[in-house]
Amino acid sequence: MKILLVLICVSLVMALLFLVLFIKAQQGGQFDDLESPSFRILNEKNKTGYNAKRKI
Repeated sequence: MKILLVLICVSLVMALLFLVLFIKAQQGGQFDDLESPSFRILNEKNKTGYNAKRKI
């Protein structure tokens, strides 16, 4: 029965840790722009990465 109390406490601490990390990421602007990174790869002016090494 003691192990249940330990597991509940550990899970609550982990949940609070993840919540704090999520709030810090949200305030830091991590989730501000979700669309432009997917379009950036289609931009032909961007010559970095795999496409820069390929010869067409």
